[in-house]
Amino acid sequence: MKAHLQSQNTSRKTGKQFSSVPRSGKFYASAIALVFTLISGFANAQNNFTAVATPATHPNGGVMLLLSDGTVLTKTFSGGSSYGNLWDRLTPDSHGSYVNGTWTTIAAMHDTRLYFSSQVLKDGRVYVAGGEYGTGTSKGEVYDPLTNVWTSTPNAPTPIYDGNSEILDNGTVLQAYQGSQVITKLYDPATNTYATGGNVHGSYDESAWVKLPDGSILYVDINSTSTERYIPASNTWVVDATVPVSLYDPFGEECGAGFLLPDGRAFFIGSTGHTAYYTPSGTTSPGTWAAGPDIPNSQGTPDAAAAMMVDGNILCAVSPVPTSGNHFPPPTAFYEFDYLTNTFSKVKAPGGAANLSISSYLTNMLDLPDGTVLYGQQNSSQYYVYTPVGSPLAAGKPTITKIKSLGGGNYKAIGKLFNGISEGAAYGDDWQMATNYPIIRLTSGANVYYARTFNWNSTGVQRGTQKDNARFTLPAGIPAGTYSLVVTANGISSDPVSFVVSAPSDNRMQAPVAKTGTNQDMQLKVFPNPATDKTTVQFTVAQPSLVSVNVYDANGKIVKTVMNGNLEKGSYSFPVNTAGLSKGIYFVKMTSGTDTKNEKLIVQ
Repeated sequence: MKAHLQSQNTSRKTGKQFSSVPRSGKFYASAIALVFTLISGFANAQNNFTAVATPATHPNGGVMLLLSDGTVLTKTFSGGSSYGNLWDRLTPDSHGSYVNGTWTTIAAMHDTRLYFSSQVLKDGRVYVAGGEYGTGTSKGEVYDPLTNVWTSTPNAPTPIYDGNSEILDNGTVLQAYQGSQVITKLYDPATNTYATGGNVHGSYDESAWVKLPDGSILYVDINSTSTERYIPASNTWVVDATVPVSLYDPFGEECGAGFLLPDGRAFFIGSTGHTAYYTPSGTTSPGTWAAGPDIPNSQGTPDAAAAMMVDGNILCAVSPVPTSGNHFPPPTAFYEFDYLTNTFSKVKAPGGAANLSISSYLTNMLDLPDGTVLYGQQNSSQYYVYTPVGSPLAAGKPTITKIKSLGGGNYKAIGKLFNGISEGAAYGDDWQMATNYPIIRLTSGANVYYARTFNWNSTGVQRGTQKDNARFTLPAGIPAGTYSLVVTANGISSDPVSFVVSAPSDNRMQAPVAKTGTNQDMQLKVFPNPATDKTTVQFTVAQPSLVSVNVYDANGKIVKTVMNGNLEKGSYSFPVNTAGLSKGIYFVKMTSGTDTKNEKLIVQ
C-alpha cells in the first residue's frame, strides 16, 4: 500500500498496523521533481520514447485504460477535494497517431480514488472499485462511453485497496477486498450485483495476479513464497507450488508486475530484484516454479509499471531495492527483458536521460493498438510513446475468417486469437490495465479509423484454435469507400481484409432543416438555448437503433460529438460543454436508424 504525502508526516498501512514513513518513502508525486539525470557511458543505449506532442489537460493520477474504440482514458489528480475524480481521454489523430493525438475530459466520477481496481468490461464499459485514498474506498462505479455517464455499484463489504481484480470469461469481475484480506467477490455487470467468490488461503495484499491459458488466476501470497490459483469452474482457490526465491521486500512488502509469456510460462518480477518463472500444469494440480535472472545493478520493483510488447519483450521500470530507511528509493531506470535469452537490456528513459529521479511506483504503461506502449507518470501531464525494435510475434497474430453484417450499422468479426498472448501491461497490485480484447482498425490511404468493439466472446489468453468473435459499430463520420480492416490484440494486428463502407455516417450536413424526420416519436430538444457555457441535449429513441448526435457549425463541420452507438427505446439526456465554442449559430443533428432531426443552437 502506498504512503501518500498529505503533510510533512505520513503513515503507511502495513497489514492491520500503522507505522511512520520518512519523507524519502513512497509519497505524493507532486513532491518529486521530474528531473532527468544523465549517467556517463550510457550514450549507446537505445532511446525509443517519443513525447506526445500535446500535454494532457490534467496531470496523470495513475492508471491508463484502452477503450474498445481505440481511445485511451488516463486517470488524473484533478477534480474532487483530493486524489482526483477526472479522466482525460486521448484520441489518435486522423492518421492513427497517438503521439499527435488530442485530449478531452470525460464526465467526473462520483468519488475520488487513488490505487484502485480497474477493468474494461466485455460490453466496452469501464469498471473501477475502491481506492487506497479518496472517497471511493468502499465504493465502485461503471463508466459508459456511449452516454458519458458513471453509475454506482453496490458498496463493498470491506474497503478495496491494493485492488486486485480480473475479468473472467463469463464477463464477471473477480474482485479482491481488504479487511481480512481473504475475501473475494464476483461482480456481475449485467445485474450490477456482487456474489460470493472463493476465499483465498493466504493474503493477496500487494500481489500481482496473472491469468493463465486455462483461465485460472495465479498469485504469490504476500511476504511469502506460497502461491495459489483461482479456478473459475469451481469458484475456489487452490494451493499451488512454492516459489524458490523471495519476491516481496520485507519493508514495504511490495512486489512488481507479473506476465504470461508467449511460451505459456508466467513471469513475476520482484521488489527484491529476484524474478521467477512458473510453468502451469494445465489442470488444478500445482505447476512448477524456477528462479529467473536477477534485475541488474541491485534494482527491483517496489510497485512499478511494465508492459509485454508485441515482440515478446517486457518493457519494465525498476528502481533500487528497498531498504529499511527508504521503501521506495529513486532513481528509476528502464529495461527490456528478453525471456528467450534471460537478459535485461537497459534503454534510455522518457526524455532521453539514463534514469528518472523518481520512485518506480510513479510509472504507468499501457499497450496501444498500433504496437507501441504509452508511458505516463504520476503528477505529470507529459506522456510518451515507446516503440519496440522487434517484429510482432506470429504466435499472437489474430486471424479474421469472416465479417458479418448484422444490420443497423452493426457487424460481427469472427476469427481466432482475438485476445492475444497475454493481458498486456501490468502494475503490481494497484490497478489493472489489460488489453487482451479485440480492437478494430480501418485504413484508407493515410486515413485511420477505429471501430467500437463490444460483446467479445472471450477475455482469455493464448486461446489457440478456439473460435473468437466480437461485435462492432463504425465510427461517426467515416466516409463511404473500401477499407483495409484489421483486428488487433495487445497491439499485434491480423492480416488485413477488404471492408466496404457503403453508407457513410456523414460528418457534414447537406442543408440544416429544422425538425426533419419521418418518425414522430423521435424527439430532440436543446436547452438552455441560447447557451453560454453549457447546454443539455435531450432526445427520445422510438425503437432500438444505432443513434448518433452531433453538433455542427454553420459550415457543416462536426464540433462536438454528443454520442454515437446503439441505444434501447427510451429517453436520454446529455450535458454539452459549449464554453469552448465561438459565439454563433450551430445545429444539433440526431440520426436514429433512417430518421433524422435537427435543432438550431445559439451560443452567445
